[in-house]
Amino acid sequence: MASLVLTGVGKRYGEVEALRGLNLEVGEGELLALVGPSGSGKTTALRIVAGLEQPSAGSVRIGARDVTRVPPAARNVSMVFQSYALFPHLSVAENVGFGLRARRVSKGEAGQRVRAAAEIVGCSSLLERKPHELSGGERQRVALARALVREPDLFLLDEPLSNLDAQLRVQMRAELKRLHQRLETTMIYVTHDQYEALTLGDRVAVLGDGVLQQVGPPEEVYDRPINRFVAAFVGTPAMNLLPVEGGRAGPFAVRVPASLAGRALEAGVRPEHVQLGTGDSVEVQLVESAGSETFLHLGWRERTIVARTGAGVRPAVGSSVTVSVAPGHVRLFDAESGSAL
Repeated sequence: MASLVLTGVGKRYGEVEALRGLNLEVGEGELLALVGPSGSGKTTALRIVAGLEQPSAGSVRIGARDVTRVPPAARNVSMVFQSYALFPHLSVAENVGFGLRARRVSKGEAGQRVRAAAEIVGCSSLLERKPHELSGGERQRVALARALVREPDLFLLDEPLSNLDAQLRVQMRAELKRLHQRLETTMIYVTHDQYEALTLGDRVAVLGDGVLQQVGPPEEVYDRPINRFVAAFVGTPAMNLLPVEGGRAGPFAVRVPASLAGRALEAGVRPEHVQLGTGDSVEVQLVESAGSETFLHLGWRERTIVARTGAGVRPAVGSSVTVSVAPGHVRLFDAESGSAL
């Protein structure tokens, strides 16, 4: 395993800047989740690390080596794609060991490494089958085994679970986490699903419009977003953002430090921090039951505020409830720049 350092990495396609001045460090044995909406540059960044794209600016270091201009085959990285990319005419064992054959690893050693990789990801019983005989989850295991068998310095995973159904995604996500803990190998996991990023990553890096917005432990990115973009993107449902006027943000009383008096501000409140039972009255516009919890969409003038409550809380649509928020759970942002204050 090895560390990864991206310094000032940019990528331009004609007039379009897919990445702008990306500075990012991934420590040895770390699992970094790289998350962002479609078009944010996350897959471009991963392909630059793999050597499948050349940066327009900046450098890439894996361990002690500058690999900016090193071809993919010489970087000792393994990549797992969203599409699995298995050869349909080859057996599982042949798919897993394909890269070893290309590297002219002896048949005996290759077979041993294929069996070991298959054992790790739980597909030992599938080695004689063809890809068309496998379920989506089984194909994903084979793709992971093919990446593992190379014993790379760096694993790159590009939305590997997005083709799976919801239940299987949860199962495979847990298995990926256990796999990383077992191998202690450096991994970069690209996803547009911020819940996936928060649950998997040792750290989370948020990309937006080709710019690294924030990087840190999951709880830090969620609880203390560095700007309006991260606040609105990370979290399901997203953070409620309301303009601050006269010491209030919508129905909530907000304490504004004297040093910020006179500035245009926005207040951010997570849905789980919206408390029912005291404060100002709002109208219930929509009730969404999600089994163990309920989401209330509450109307305040022309705005909607989302509250996350317990499963048993189901006020009637059109009724009124009162809401408040504890001061310690309000985040303030500059209304013009969007930066956290």
